[in-house]
Amino acid sequence: MDTKNKIMDIPKTMKAWVLGDPNQLTMIEKPVPEPSSAEVLVRIDAIAVCATDLEIIHRGPPAMIQGGLPFNKNFTPGHEYMGTVVKLGPGVDEFEIGDRVAVEIHAGCGRCERCREGMYTACLNYGKNYGNVNKGHRANGFTTDGGFLEYAINNVNTLVHVPDDMSDEEATLIVTAGTAMYGLDVTAGLIAGQSVVVMGPGPIGLMGVGVAKALGASEVILTGTRDNRLEIGKKLGADYTINVTREDVVAKVKEYTNGGAHYVLECSGAPTAVNDAANMLRRGGRICLAAFPSEPVPIDIAALVRNNIYLYGIRGEGKSATHRAASLMSQKRFPAKLIHTHTFPLEEVPTALKYARERIEDAIKVVVKMRKD
Repeated sequence: MDTKNKIMDIPKTMKAWVLGDPNQLTMIEKPVPEPSSAEVLVRIDAIAVCATDLEIIHRGPPAMIQGGLPFNKNFTPGHEYMGTVVKLGPGVDEFEIGDRVAVEIHAGCGRCERCREGMYTACLNYGKNYGNVNKGHRANGFTTDGGFLEYAINNVNTLVHVPDDMSDEEATLIVTAGTAMYGLDVTAGLIAGQSVVVMGPGPIGLMGVGVAKALGASEVILTGTRDNRLEIGKKLGADYTINVTREDVVAKVKEYTNGGAHYVLECSGAPTAVNDAANMLRRGGRICLAAFPSEPVPIDIAALVRNNIYLYGIRGEGKSATHRAASLMSQKRFPAKLIHTHTFPLEEVPTALKYARERIEDAIKVVVKMRKD
């Protein structure tokens, strides 16, 4: 049924999972929030589980609620969601009721130094406004309620249109592809005709393969430890794959790229990743860190300096990269849906998290779907 511009039947309360003590989620009823100026109310149709969600639920950071850890504060985690616009805030005309949308996590405050530069994922007002959004900043699932519930508020700046022929499950991957796009934007700019190494075949790494190839990279090389993930990488556009447990990754990259790659998108978080990346680059090459080790690691700074290697870090999906990634997916430039492996209903969020955390049945992207097709 066509729902465009029709008044939606919105309940007063909704089902929501909230975080108590570490690893303790409970389903409760929460009031359905009201959109304010420049906001819409989104009925969440599907949400993907991210490794960061697992970190937040287990130990708290990087979520920050009222200046502290998110435990026992009525907080709902989850951030990689899509849904349907069901109510418009005052003055909103950029979207219509019934629009299908995917959402970015971050809406910067718009007034701090970083936001004025377009770096809203590094907003200086991050974490100061849970329960009081007057500062403007939102990071759904980090500083404000996330998506393991039925309805959420989103700033219009965070919304991306979803085409009718894209499934709900695939649409939850737009933010993941946007993170990969942001990494390539920051590191590379224009990469057509140049070589890209993607280290780590997790969700961001696999999306990085698809995005890099869609942007015209000459050689795209995916490295990792799991052969089945590397095979998915080939289907997403990787020209070469390297299993680092069986081959000398630096030597193979230099062989495939005639002496060294132009760019490395590091998505593994391995302790040796930065040094390996520096060694596989040609002089003047660039490294983007989209993942990080759990503990401090030694880095050969002298090698970076001697070879004029540039090192970048990214937070999330900044500078509207999600819109560009969504465009590539809408054009079917790479089959993002290949990384969606499992689906569970809202009532089974703990099971969905378990599958993602323990990689049961080699789960890659686990999706929670709110309603049946």
